[in-house]
Amino acid sequence: MDFQALKDFVAHHDNFEIRVIGHAGSRFYQVELEDVEGGRHMLTRAGKPILFRSLDDVYLELKRAGIHRAYLVQQVPHDEVIGRETHYHDPLTSRMPLVF
Repeated sequence: MDFQALKDFVAHHDNFEIRVIGHAGSRFYQVELEDVEGGRHMLTRAGKPILFRSLDDVYLELKRAGIHRAYLVQQVPHDEVIGRETHYHDPLTSRMPLVF
């Protein structure tokens, strides 16, 4: 989902969740939207996921799209190493609300 598609989606829908995904050991963040049907869409540019260098960069981009609330989630490589599913989609177990 590119930035313009995100803006259009936000303008016409109100039942969705935005996740700012941080990868352990990395200083980069990705943005994911989950719609009411459970479809997950990464924020992309030219067909490739956008990597943000800071949360401030994420905030600015999401504000431009009309979004004022998201969840910060961390992917922990420990889960993948031991063969367990990543758990950042589980409600409230690994998410921190962000309001900006």
